[in-house]
Amino acid sequence: MSQSNSDANGVLKRSTILLHGSIGMPLAIIGYPLVVYLPPFYAQEVGLNMALMALVLVIARLSDVVTDPLIGTLSDRWRTRFGRRKPWLVMGVPLMLAGTVMIFMPPDGTGIGHLLLWTVLMYLGWTMVTLPYGAWGAELSNQYHQRSRVVASREGFVLIGLFLAALAPALVQALGARYQAGQTDGWLMETAVLLFGKDGQLGIGYGPILAVMAWMLLILLPLTVFWVVGAVKEAPPQSAERTDWKKGLRVMKNNGPFKRMILMLLVVVTGEAFRNALSVFFMQHVIQIQAQIGLMYLLYFGIGILGIPFWLHVGKRIGKHRAFCAALAISSTSILGMFFLGAGQLAPFAVLFAIKGFCFAAFQFLPLSMLADIVDLDTARSREHRTGLFFAISGMAQKAAMALGLGLSLGLLSLVGFDAKAVEHSAEQLLSLRVLYILGPVLLYMTAFVIAWRYPLTAERQERIHGWVVRREARLSVTAASR
Repeated sequence: MSQSNSDANGVLKRSTILLHGSIGMPLAIIGYPLVVYLPPFYAQEVGLNMALMALVLVIARLSDVVTDPLIGTLSDRWRTRFGRRKPWLVMGVPLMLAGTVMIFMPPDGTGIGHLLLWTVLMYLGWTMVTLPYGAWGAELSNQYHQRSRVVASREGFVLIGLFLAALAPALVQALGARYQAGQTDGWLMETAVLLFGKDGQLGIGYGPILAVMAWMLLILLPLTVFWVVGAVKEAPPQSAERTDWKKGLRVMKNNGPFKRMILMLLVVVTGEAFRNALSVFFMQHVIQIQAQIGLMYLLYFGIGILGIPFWLHVGKRIGKHRAFCAALAISSTSILGMFFLGAGQLAPFAVLFAIKGFCFAAFQFLPLSMLADIVDLDTARSREHRTGLFFAISGMAQKAAMALGLGLSLGLLSLVGFDAKAVEHSAEQLLSLRVLYILGPVLLYMTAFVIAWRYPLTAERQERIHGWVVRREARLSVTAASR
C-alpha cells in the first residue's frame, strides 16, 4: 500500500529514497552485459560477423528515436488512478524480460534477424520502464541537493547491480573450470548445468555468463518494480498547463543548459560505450587475462560503490558539473596509464581499472541530477511541466551514444583486421586495439570536460529558479480556489 514519501518537514524519507532507487539494480544487470559480454559472445561463440553485428545493434537503437519522445510525452499527459508513471513500468517489464531472455539465451542456429528482432523488443520494454522511472525520480523532490541523493540512491543500486553482474561471471567461470576439470558432482554443479549450461555441459565461455544474468533479471526486475509501484507515491500533477511534445521540443532548443547537457551526455556516453565494447578484447589479448576478467569487473564496480559518497560530497562542495569534470580528468589519466601495460601486468592494470571504476559512480548520477534542475528552469520559463519529455530526450541521447560508441568501436576494430575468433594476432593488430581502447575514450572524455566546465546552472541559480516556480504555483492554486 502507498505511503507518504516525506516527513513532517517535507524532507524525503530515507526509506523512500532507498526503495525507489532499488529498480536501478536489475536495470544495471541487463545494461552491463549488453556492451561488455554480448559482442564477444555473438562474435566468438555464435559466429556472427562483428561489423554486421555492430550495424544491427545500432539499427535496433534507432527505434528509440520514435519510442522515447512518444512514451516520455504520454507518461507526462496520461493520468490514471494508479498514476502517470507507474502503468508504464508495469507494462514494460514483460517485454523487457522476453527480449532479454531471447538475446542472452538464444536457440541454436541463431542468426542476425533473431538478434535484431529481440533487441528491438527488449529496447522498447527498456524505454517503457526507464523513462517514466527516471521522470518519477526527478519529481520526488524539488530541492537541489536532495535530488542528488535521490539519483545517488538509484545509481547506488545500479552499482550494486553491476557488482552482482560482475560477481556472477566470476562464479560461473569458476564453476565452469571445475566442471571442465571433471568435478561434475554436487547439487550446486547440477543446478548450474541445468540453468546455465548447454547440451548438458557447463563451459567457461560467455554463454553461461549471459544465462546467469538473464535469470537474475527474471527474478529481480519484477520483484523491485512491483514493490516500488505499490509502496512509493508519485508526486501529484502540477497545476501548470501542458502542451504538445512538438512545442516542447521547440522550447528545448532555447534551453542553453539542456543543450549543453545533451551534448555532454552524447560525448561521454559514446566514450564509455566505446571503451566498454573493447574492454574484454583488451584484457584477453593485450594484458592476456582470461579467467580473471570477471574478477576485474567485480573490483571495478565494487570500488564504484565506494565512490558514491565521495562524489556526492565533492558535488556539494564545488558543484555537480565541476565534480563531473574532476571525474573525467581522473578517468582519462587512469586510462592513459594503461597504454604502457603489456602481457601479464595484471596488478597495475587492476589498480588503474579500479581508479576508473571509482570515477564511474560520478558518471552515473551527477548528469541525471543536473537534468532534474534543468526541468525546473524549463518550468519557470514556460509554465509547463515536461519532466517525462526531458528524460525521454536525454534517454534517447544516451541510447544513441551507446549505439554509436558500440558500433564505432567494433566497426573500427573490424576495419583494422582484428578477428575476434582468432587465438593469435599480429603486433599491428594488437597495437591498433591498444590505440583504440586508450585514445578513443580519452579524446571523448576531454571533449566532455570542455563542454561541462562552463555549465551555467549552479546550486544558487537553481534555488532562485525553484523559488519562482513555488511562488507561481501558489498564485495559481489561490486563483483556482477562488473560482
